[in-house]
Amino acid sequence: MRCPFCKEDDDRVIDSRASEGGSSIRRRRECQRCGRRYTTYEHVEDAVKLLVIKRDGLRVPYDRERMREGIRRAAFKRPISSERIDQIVDEVEEWLVVNHEKEVSSQTIGERISSVLRRVDPVAYVRFASVYRRFQDVGEFIEEARDLKERSAADIPGQQDLFEENDSGSVKRDA
Repeated sequence: MRCPFCKEDDDRVIDSRASEGGSSIRRRRECQRCGRRYTTYEHVEDAVKLLVIKRDGLRVPYDRERMREGIRRAAFKRPISSERIDQIVDEVEEWLVVNHEKEVSSQTIGERISSVLRRVDPVAYVRFASVYRRFQDVGEFIEEARDLKERSAADIPGQQDLFEENDSGSVKRDA
């Protein structure tokens, strides 16, 4: 390691510790030439080296922050913490690494994010889907919301709706 003060490559490690939750190593070093101390951090090189194929055919480097930002926008004013958003990004990224080696379509990434968001928060899912699927009118949006409601009820056997509509269209609460 080159000393940031005298620019010589002659140091020794005084102390090493895991930091950032174990994702990096912090090392205290001392330059043997000038005697000054400094800190370095070692991080694992980004594991995801994918190219994303956009809708127009353009290939761009995978960017975790773009995925995080899209999910953050969909989850705006929803009870989803930033830690949970990071977990969603981690889950999708892990799936990408396992299932794709060099290239992946943006559509595949969007579908995977949608499936995870559907489990986490239905409202955030519909928001994300409205942008990702480029709904052309309100009818498509309503159809997706109905489909989500039907699938949610089917996912929990024996679960009945808390609210039912009566013949007049008003909502009747179960007691």
